[in-house]
Amino acid sequence: MHFCLLDQVLESGEGRIVTLKTVSSAEEYLQDHFPRFPVLPGVFMLEAMVQAARELLRREAVAGNANPGAGSIPAPRMVLGEVKGVKYGSFVKPGDALRVEVTVDKRLGDCVSFKGIGTVVSAGGAASGVDGAPGTGDTAVAGRFTMRPLVQGGSPAQPKVATMAARDRSPQSAH
Repeated sequence: MHFCLLDQVLESGEGRIVTLKTVSSAEEYLQDHFPRFPVLPGVFMLEAMVQAARELLRREAVAGNANPGAGSIPAPRMVLGEVKGVKYGSFVKPGDALRVEVTVDKRLGDCVSFKGIGTVVSAGGAASGVDGAPGTGDTAVAGRFTMRPLVQGGSPAQPKVATMAARDRSPQSAH
């Protein structure tokens, strides 16, 4: 099952993207989370940051490929590799939106580390910004995570994910 947690890209620039996910009461997962108090699950907040990071990397690859199709190498599929220090705060309820801002923290080989923060944009417009643009409210999620390329030869059942440690080892040091 796939959930698209990126409704709109608000801003995108070098090493930074801001996206928006509006939570509707019709979202399938809200039926069980929770029946009497529906809220966006925390793991979906994290996934919204991952999808924003993946979109940022896709846009960077397109921008770096000025002549696609003419011998260009497709960018590898990036998967979540590591999560550090994720903290959850406010609930995101139906009618609210999750504003996600993701920035590149560092690049190490094919791996990219990000900082992400998701804030609540309230349904009543209480968190509106300058000139009626959506502003941000309370923090719903914040943390750091790393995206890694899916290595060729992986299957959906058991994907092979590149690790920094594996790349650092030379053939002579393998036992």
